[in-house]
Amino acid sequence: MSRKPDPSVVRVAGPWTHRDVSANGIRLHVAELGEGPLVLLLHGFPEFWWSWRHQLTALAEAGYRAVAVDLRGYGDSDKPPRGYDGFTLAGDIAGLIKALGAQRAHLVGHAWGGATAWTVGAIHPRLVSSISVLAAPHPLAMRRAFRRHPRVNSHVLRFQLPIYPERWLTGENAMQVARLLSAWSGPKWRSAPEFDEVIRRCRQAMMVPGVAHSAMEYFRWAVRSQIRSDGRRFAEAVDKPMQVPVLQIHGSLDPITLESSARDSRPWLGPGSELRCLPEVGHFPNQEASHTTSRLITEFLQKTS
Repeated sequence: MSRKPDPSVVRVAGPWTHRDVSANGIRLHVAELGEGPLVLLLHGFPEFWWSWRHQLTALAEAGYRAVAVDLRGYGDSDKPPRGYDGFTLAGDIAGLIKALGAQRAHLVGHAWGGATAWTVGAIHPRLVSSISVLAAPHPLAMRRAFRRHPRVNSHVLRFQLPIYPERWLTGENAMQVARLLSAWSGPKWRSAPEFDEVIRRCRQAMMVPGVAHSAMEYFRWAVRSQIRSDGRRFAEAVDKPMQVPVLQIHGSLDPITLESSARDSRPWLGPGSELRCLPEVGHFPNQEASHTTSRLITEFLQKTS
């Protein structure tokens, strides 16, 4: 991993099909498997679409068209210099739903992908059938958590600096990605056979040119917008209950998005919503407890379809 990898390195082979889709003025790389109602899978930091490999196969077997996307700035998707604000990210997913030929989609998001799912549900409700979020309290609940627990979210403050965070992330062939994955996950997953492969692939994906900077721009907008007019407009836009059910899946050992923050999302939940807390699981339920997470999502979708 001494040379910066080509973006195509993230197109990991499997039963899924890779393709590019134009949406909201950019090109998004997706991996697709199955037929049926559309389920869009939105990854978090510091990952890429492949973090949903277990759910892709499980959802396809359950009769869904599962599509995992590299979000703007990640993997083999475009990495424009702008557009890492909540409005534009939601527009990416709204455009992707339409570009995939669907009228509506079930959204499943982890961390930043979960925040985007909440936002699409608020701003583009007609495109959303249900929302499932993993380690992703409502954006306004996360704002409150950041103010109440600054030490828990100290990495967010570190990421506000210019240039240094990108160098920090990509130094030693993205060794910090390995450290973040280890620090944020539960002990059982860290000893799992697949953990070394997860670290290797996520480090490689972070070394793709432009990814580290794009990933930091998500965090920078989230913090800096709070004192700007666009941040106030965003808060007003998402401050409404969802019109669809929301499944919240949260690891009891998650050290950076606390279970209390997930529970603080109550004012924005739609009818028929559920909260499931998984013991011995950290920040990555879709990978740490893949079978349980896939089952919970599938059962939830079957109730809401």
